[in-house]
Amino acid sequence: MSADQSVPTREVAQRVFAAEFNDASYTFKESDDDRAPVYALLPTGERANRVFFVGTLTETDDVGDDSEYWQGRIVDPTGTFFVYAGQYQPEAASTLRELEPPAYVAVVGKPRTYETDDGSITVSVRPESITPVDAATRDRWVAETAERTLDRIEAFDDEANEYARMAREEYGEDLSAHREAVVEALDSLDDDGASDDAAEPPVDGEP
Repeated sequence: MSADQSVPTREVAQRVFAAEFNDASYTFKESDDDRAPVYALLPTGERANRVFFVGTLTETDDVGDDSEYWQGRIVDPTGTFFVYAGQYQPEAASTLRELEPPAYVAVVGKPRTYETDDGSITVSVRPESITPVDAATRDRWVAETAERTLDRIEAFDDEANEYARMAREEYGEDLSAHREAVVEALDSLDDDGASDDAAEPPVDGEP
């Protein structure tokens, strides 16, 4: 038996901007096994069992009733990720408890969807790790994620791309908003150039 058959491999963490991630409301499994991974379908035509993003942690809040359950609000140039960590994610919960916003953080975690009372789907992340990083790391992630997003958009019309076919069925074929998000994100790197040496990260929309 080869190593890849005997040891379960961890899914690649997809780089994705908040604007696209928050539209990824459709989830699916590729087998009937109870333990089969659950994937979020990205609108640009890729599956994501894990995601990797970097942004500014702007708020933390213990929203638990009987035990600690931490919510973190993390902003990238295109929108906001919400992360939730409790007793089953002790390291991530501890980081959210101890970090003082605003702070740049890198997050690896699993997409989660929740249907609200009005039938809409909200998307969040259950973090595996939350790590404080510097401005240069954030900027590098923005550039790399822009490149990955454009790669997915370029491959979207490939008939052999099964996840793009699924995305067309679930979300439609118009990717203009995701192209615009890439442009917006890359523009933010130019705008932030003067603040890269600042001790505190800038927080969009905060007084």
